[in-house]
Amino acid sequence: MTEPATARPGGPEQGTLAKAAAENFPVAPFFLPRAWRDDLMAVYGFARLVDDIGDGDLAPGGADARLLGVAPGEAEDRLVLLDAFEADLRRVFDGTPRHPLLRRLQPTVRRRSLGPEPFLGLIAANRQDQLVARYETYDDLLAYCELSANPVGRLVLGITGTATPERVRRSDAVCTALQIVEHLQDVAEDLGRDRVYLPAEDMKRFHVQEADLAVPTAGASVRALVAYEAERARDLLDEGIPLVGSVHGRLRLLLAGFVAGGRAAVHAIAAADYDVLPGPPKPGKLRLLHEVGVTLRGEG
Repeated sequence: MTEPATARPGGPEQGTLAKAAAENFPVAPFFLPRAWRDDLMAVYGFARLVDDIGDGDLAPGGADARLLGVAPGEAEDRLVLLDAFEADLRRVFDGTPRHPLLRRLQPTVRRRSLGPEPFLGLIAANRQDQLVARYETYDDLLAYCELSANPVGRLVLGITGTATPERVRRSDAVCTALQIVEHLQDVAEDLGRDRVYLPAEDMKRFHVQEADLAVPTAGASVRALVAYEAERARDLLDEGIPLVGSVHGRLRLLLAGFVAGGRAAVHAIAAADYDVLPGPPKPGKLRLLHEVGVTLRGEG
């Protein structure tokens, strides 16, 4: 029997976890109880690694592939890597995972009685990214977000023991909005990966061709399209605001941070006059703090 690969100080898992600082929203802020922070970072490590596999952004050298038991000749095949990652995820629930990030996740899963469904959804989303590069309708994009984003919010509610059907519904709205905002920030980067997350029906409505997305600065039609999609994201964030008011204490501040991160990012996109092509518009800390206050007051 092959022994699981062991974690190394400064190994690939540390590089994956370090990416938390670059997210639009706080992943595991200092004001949370230590147990929550540990569990949120464990879930973040899983989610970040599966996205890195799907995007082809693993650390050079193939360390993650080796940890997952993937042969060197298949280390660049993302579908093979995702299959291996899913097999290792299943060991989280029944066995001993090979990858250190999944070994880190195992105590969280057991402590919080988390099921495999949200984790499998995130893997399915990244499989879909290998097979589907364009979305015809907004509803098609929402179905993708159901896999790629909404499981994260459901895991947060699971970790904090606060899941109810209404909170899950509000959480889904927030997570979908955050995914749409990220797509808007990364239009140029995604196109470089031959992916377009702007619905084709909306591109036609605003007379936008893919060639219009491959230029240094957006024209009026692209800006109008981005503004339209940003408004949709803003509406979803507003739909999620009652989620914040439904909880108390430090969890309320955490969820306000998620909503505020999305709202601040939408503001940054608007401040750039909806020209996202030169690079992702990012909000400043003062704007984020302002949006946290607005969200905590329950304002739309």
